[in-house]
Parts: sequence; C-alpha cells; structure tokens
Amino acid sequence: MIIHLKKEINETEATTIAQQLEAIHYHNSVHAILVTPSATKTISDELKAKADGFWPMESDIQLASLSYRNELREIKWGNTVIGGTSNNMSVIAGPCSIESWEQIEQTAEMLVGLGIKTLRAGCYKPRTSPYSFQGLGLEGLKMLAEVRKKYGLNIISEVKDSTHVADVIEYADIIQIGAKAMYDQGILKSCGDARKPVLLKRGFGSTLQEFVQAAEFILSRGNEQVILCERGIRTFETKTRFTFDLCGAAYLKYHTNLPVILDPSHAMGYAYGVPDLAKASTAFGCDGLLIEVHPNPKVAKSDASQQLDHPTFSKLHGELKTIATAVGKNII
Repeated sequence: MIIHLKKEINETEATTIAQQLEAIHYHNSVHAILVTPSATKTISDELKAKADGFWPMESDIQLASLSYRNELREIKWGNTVIGGTSNNMSVIAGPCSIESWEQIEQTAEMLVGLGIKTLRAGCYKPRTSPYSFQGLGLEGLKMLAEVRKKYGLNIISEVKDSTHVADVIEYADIIQIGAKAMYDQGILKSCGDARKPVLLKRGFGSTLQEFVQAAEFILSRGNEQVILCERGIRTFETKTRFTFDLCGAAYLKYHTNLPVILDPSHAMGYAYGVPDLAKASTAFGCDGLLIEVHPNPKVAKSDASQQLDHPTFSKLHGELKTIATAVGKNII
C-alpha cells in the first residue's frame, strides 16, 4: 500500500508511522510517502485522518504502477524530455565501449550532425570473460565529460559494480544499470539516493515482476526518474543473441508509469537485424531507442558483431523519423 501523508505531518511523526507499519518512507516535493508491503490492504481510521490518499496494491509493483499514478512519469536530462505529456522518442546511440579519442569524437560528430542529443558509451564493462576488454574506467568517464563539453551531448554510461557507482553518478547525465547488475541492491539503492535519471535494463533471466520490483528499489528511495529498458531475454533460441520481448514491453507500457526504452542491439546480437528491430520498436511507440554504433565495428573491442557502422546508422535514423511521424512520435 502507498500512503500520502498530509503536509502538516512532520518528519518525526512520519518516521514513527512508518516504523509502526514496517514501511519505507521518503519525501517528494509535497508529501511524505509511505510504502508498505502490498499485503497491507487497510489502514486505521486514525491514520486515514492523517492521510491525503492511500492506494492498496495487488503486488509489490507499487510506485511504478499505473494503478497508483495514472500518467507516464516525465523524465528530463539536459534539454531532453521523454514521458509525461510529450510524444518524444529519444534515440540514444554510440559505441558499446569508449576506446579512444578518435573513435568517440568521430561518433560524437556523426550524432551532432543527425541532431541526436545523447551519446551512450561504456567505461566499465561487465564482460563474461576476465580476458576481454574491461573498459577504460575513470579515464573513459573523464573523456566523455570532455566530449560533452565540446559537442553539447548528454552522456549515458553503465555502472558495473559498487566500486565505481559514485564516479558514474558524478560524470554521467543518465546512469545505466545493466542487465547483469539489475539485482545488485547496493547499486539500486545508490541510484535511488542520486537525483539523476536512471536507465534500468531488464536482466536476461528475470520476469517482468522482478524487473519492475528492481525499479521499486530506486523509486522507494525518492528518485522518481527511472526509465525501463527491454534488451532481450534468454530463451531456447540460439540463432539470435537473445529474444526481444515486445510482449513484455507492451505489458510495461500498459501497466507501469515508467517510460520504456528498447535496445535492439543487445537483443539481436548481429548488426544485420538491428535496423528492422529498431523500426519495429519505433512503430511500437516506445519512448526511446538504445542503439550501438561504431566508426569501424570490425575493430571494436566489445560487441563488434552487433554495432552498426555510421553510414548504416545514418540511413536508419532517417527511416525512423518517417515511422515515428506515422505513429505520432517525435524523434529527439
């Protein structure tokens, strides 16, 4: 259950009530908000008198539920807005990993030329082998900060573990929590304490319930700027890297109040299929796309097979604009 306390309820009293209910509580700009386990369905008449509203919930998808907040949350970073009453669809593109000045500047120049406002690039890479390229770390974040200063781009970069979460929060405009870190409660709580947008990727073996409950860890610490990202799940299929769960994305779109971004690159795993999946995602009416691009994918140090080269991506971007217009979306 979610309970909004009246504005005159002070912090001490709110804390006491939260302890009595075994609830998490935080403040937004207006109310102290209490969130109890969803098994709680009723409250006392005394507490009702102290509340501006209360919402019993069917499951522990609570703060993210449309049953609680019957409108899409508006998420802002830099001069970009998605969600809310906007019809914006943000295209976020860039290499899997920042590898060099030459690579990232070529990509930044291409994105600026297309009017794209947000650059993705990993600095800490959660690789499946210890012998693979692990990213440039803090050096990479500092390079991205220079790119932002020079080209005016917003930056999204991934948190791999708790050892560098503070650095990513400091340098990135959007904090990305990757699929392998979705269950890391230390990262989730740190991002909940931050006041920057967080893009949370679905773990490739997680259910939709588990996915959105991970978002609840962030929301319940007062950070309301959460974006969900579907990037494919592991099934019996072996011909693609993962299975792109548009059915799951539809559930998120119609049952949660969080914007949904789709990542066709990680779902497909092979560049040849990414443009078609990106077009389908645009027709779906998503709030954004996350696409991996590289000046020369053949020499990429990570995810070489799925990154689009710049000419292919530029052509795709023009096609996406046409589709977006047809479904009432505005590409930004």
